[in-house]
Amino acid sequence: MSETADVLVLGSGLAGLSVALAAARFADVLVLTKKRDSDSNTNYAQGGIAAVFGSQDSFRDHARDTLRCGAGRCDPDVVRQVVREAPERVRELEALGVGFSRSGRGFALGREGGHSRRRIVHAADFTGRAVEQVLLDRVRDHPRVRLIEDRLAVDLILESRLRHRRRGGGRDACWGAYVLDRGTGHVAAVTARCTVLATGGCGKVYLYTSNPDVATGDGVAMAYRAGAPVQDLEFVQFHPTCLYHPRAKSFLLSEALRGEGAVLRTLDGTRFMPRVHRDAELAPRDVVARAIDREMKRRGDPYVTLDLSHLRPAVVRARFPNICAELERFGFDLTRDPIPVVPAAHYMCGGVRATLGGRTPIAGLLAIGETACTGLHGANRLASNSLLEALVGAHHATAEVARRLGEVARAPRAQRWSARGTRPALESVLFDHNWDAVRRIMWDLVGIVRTDARLAVAEARLSLMGAEIEHDFRRLRVTPDLVELRNIALVAQLIVRSARLRRESRGLHYNLDLPRPVRRFAGHSTILRRRKHR
Repeated sequence: MSETADVLVLGSGLAGLSVALAAARFADVLVLTKKRDSDSNTNYAQGGIAAVFGSQDSFRDHARDTLRCGAGRCDPDVVRQVVREAPERVRELEALGVGFSRSGRGFALGREGGHSRRRIVHAADFTGRAVEQVLLDRVRDHPRVRLIEDRLAVDLILESRLRHRRRGGGRDACWGAYVLDRGTGHVAAVTARCTVLATGGCGKVYLYTSNPDVATGDGVAMAYRAGAPVQDLEFVQFHPTCLYHPRAKSFLLSEALRGEGAVLRTLDGTRFMPRVHRDAELAPRDVVARAIDREMKRRGDPYVTLDLSHLRPAVVRARFPNICAELERFGFDLTRDPIPVVPAAHYMCGGVRATLGGRTPIAGLLAIGETACTGLHGANRLASNSLLEALVGAHHATAEVARRLGEVARAPRAQRWSARGTRPALESVLFDHNWDAVRRIMWDLVGIVRTDARLAVAEARLSLMGAEIEHDFRRLRVTPDLVELRNIALVAQLIVRSARLRRESRGLHYNLDLPRPVRRFAGHSTILRRRKHR
């Protein structure tokens, strides 16, 4: 059975919930999330939100740090706008009820890699969870917002594919999405005058990631299939310090630990970052992740260690209560034990090409948060600028939503989803094999360090798998596993294509065959699917 709303928001992280709350002032909003409402990258963000509040800090310094970290690929105008708005957006969250850590009369400010000042506003070491909970409470209580769990978007509803579609070319329009009910297996058309992609990142494209299971690049995959350009996908950020333990799944050790003095050591106790970068452990994430990767490969060690034993135990426990408690579950004492860590896929700096307010070339389709590429992060995201981008982007997206609703009175009627000619999958072993194969290829061949040969092999293997998965999608009954497999396979191919376009090393993209930046390749890597109109 189909549903309709003024605004359809796909995703329940900071970006999606923020725009839903703001748009509900003038519209009926439907928020769909593919598992539980709190399953989002926001909920796992430990660090905080970068914003200028310190007396020794300035907008100029924050912008300079962002631009320097972005390795020449940031949009300076976007950077300046986001930085200027940061304090106001943080205060709005505080007014909603987020309990940020305080120091005296102001916020307690942390420091993370790439920042020249203390400017990380945080709620202890579980900032994302604190923000997510407040926003969810507000959304659940709002009379004009409906939030439904266990709904997975399969594809966007496009005007060019409707029976009554307009003739000729021109700009296409989005009128909602086909959505799979995970409980019943039924796919329904959900129509809307404005659709907001806030589906988060693509960490699950890689074998090891800090992201939750929902991070399968759904928004990027759907937008690309719909004909929207995707940009700079080769810039995948690997967080340097995820816990290395057989029972730990994707547990991140916040960069704020290094901001408070934690150091990285090889297994023989040698500290190695001071000889790599003048900022040592507080160097940008791409530098730290590559240094860890290099030490592990050089020595043949499975991990390096993060050491806080030189700091006062009471200070460590007070600043990082959540991390201390989680590590105790695995038998570690953060105040005295060297903690085994490895890099893991963490953040997608590229995404659907969009303005800061989320506007894409497809009318009625917005992309915000990690799903979008707005020009803020460039070739390497500055720590704690991600929650900030989601906040500022959602604020601007609200005006885009209002503009779209003023242009169209109602969404057209969509065709029903057709399962004609499909059958249930007889077994899941091929899905499982391909799921593991895609992620292993990406980890081994398209990871922290790349080569032309590795990228060529990855492209060939992923192309074959992608064709096989698309064939399965056309002939088999849609399931959540098939939808997500289809998306990670496509996003993996797009990452590899983007990496092969960039004939240099820059930021997060490091190619051993092309180890230096090259001016003529300093632009964006943009990929656009040419749709065939019938």
